[in-house]
Amino acid sequence: MLAIRLATAADIPALRLLVERAYRGDTARGGWTHEADLLDDERTDEQELAATLADPACRLIVALDDGRFTGTVTITRKSDTHAYLGMLCVDPDLQAAGLGRQLIAAAEAQAARDFGAAFMEMTVIDRRAELIAWYERRGYVRTGEIRPFPMPGEYPFAMVVLERALA
Repeated sequence: MLAIRLATAADIPALRLLVERAYRGDTARGGWTHEADLLDDERTDEQELAATLADPACRLIVALDDGRFTGTVTITRKSDTHAYLGMLCVDPDLQAAGLGRQLIAAAEAQAARDFGAAFMEMTVIDRRAELIAWYERRGYVRTGEIRPFPMPGEYPFAMVVLERALA
């Protein structure tokens, strides 16, 4: 039975493992949304997740299926009208089954309810054309803004900004 809820501090170790499994390393290659061919560092750590959980401007949402962590997404209040959707991930073994869409819907509803957001914003690595296209099919549009990759230096990436009006 699928449950989508806000994360708690007790969830942090399992969430970290889920995020790393979905984004990095060989396990991530089992799905289609990974960054394993682009990046080989850690995607997050327990301290970052704990800080997100403690931040009143953030919400960390989790999906569980019979108690097993299957997905997560983070939202952050950016302004009176905008929230930011980040770190959306689904277990690689479960991708392409609709859970990502469910997590986005939960994140959008939470952002509207908790932050009064009228718009959801996100960024995607510019080299991830298939992922950008997936978000565009979900109603997100490119704003035309390109931001620097958050880890400058050795990575020749930029971040494409997408946005969606919330109903």
